[in-house]
Amino acid sequence: MDQDKQRLSIAAARLYYESDYSQQEICARLGVSRPTVSRLLQYAKEQGYVSIHIKDPLEDVDELSKQLKERYGLDHVSVSYSPLNEYEEITKHIGRTAAEFLHKIVKDGDIIGITWGTTLFSVASQLKSKRVKGVEVVQLKGGVSHSYSLTYAAEVANLFAEAYYTVTRYLPLPVIFDKPELKQMVEEDRHIERIIEMGRQANIALFTVGTVRDDALLFKLGYLSEGEKADIQRTAVGDICSRFFDEEGNICNEVINSRTVGIDLEELQKKERSILVAGGEDKIKAIQAALVGKYANTLITDQFTAKALLEC
Repeated sequence: MDQDKQRLSIAAARLYYESDYSQQEICARLGVSRPTVSRLLQYAKEQGYVSIHIKDPLEDVDELSKQLKERYGLDHVSVSYSPLNEYEEITKHIGRTAAEFLHKIVKDGDIIGITWGTTLFSVASQLKSKRVKGVEVVQLKGGVSHSYSLTYAAEVANLFAEAYYTVTRYLPLPVIFDKPELKQMVEEDRHIERIIEMGRQANIALFTVGTVRDDALLFKLGYLSEGEKADIQRTAVGDICSRFFDEEGNICNEVINSRTVGIDLEELQKKERSILVAGGEDKIKAIQAALVGKYANTLITDQFTAKALLEC
């Protein structure tokens, strides 16, 4: 039955996209109803049998990619087209672009380090399955919180493991401890130490940046006091892996940093692929600072953010 639907959807798609048949003409040709044709065309797109690319001469994303690559000294830049300069829309499109990029580059034996949040969930939910051998997926920072705010930590990890036919090495800890001594003691556990070391060994790291706005996810999770939050907002422009940095990309609160579990930002500079996926007006300062700090060698963003980064 599925094979018949597959063949019929491809036939409908060929007639519609390659032969310029109307849906009514396809009805007569294939002997099905108009609603069925519409469903077959939608099915063809969902299954990846049809890929639609719109080339807008007024939005040359390839040129924007080239300029960003030269401006920030990056190995690779992908600029995704978003029809709206709105965070949810941007996140959807850059997530798809990042998922496609990973599908191309992931190979046997890779270790993929991942973080969490809405952007990473957008990437993970659009991954295509790829049969690779010996791939490992590891969390680069803790993801346990006592807040009702959704971090997508488990969902992102599970979707990555499913896409690459492997299991995830979870970091089952809060991302920020109350005291550095407690964090240090926990990291000395043999199991935890092994996971953190695997994060250091990862040749691919995938992450985004957070903001320091009042509604930032990291502030909602209850790790920080109001005083600590106010101090961070005075000096920081964003965070990567829950490590806050200033406009030059330097860690701006060593005390909080000493309580943070996960990969150090300097480790990101050593990766074969250090992939920053981020976009939106609120994240421009954080993205620029991350690029100035050389924490990413690959950037995936949208055309609105790309233009702003070139104007900075």
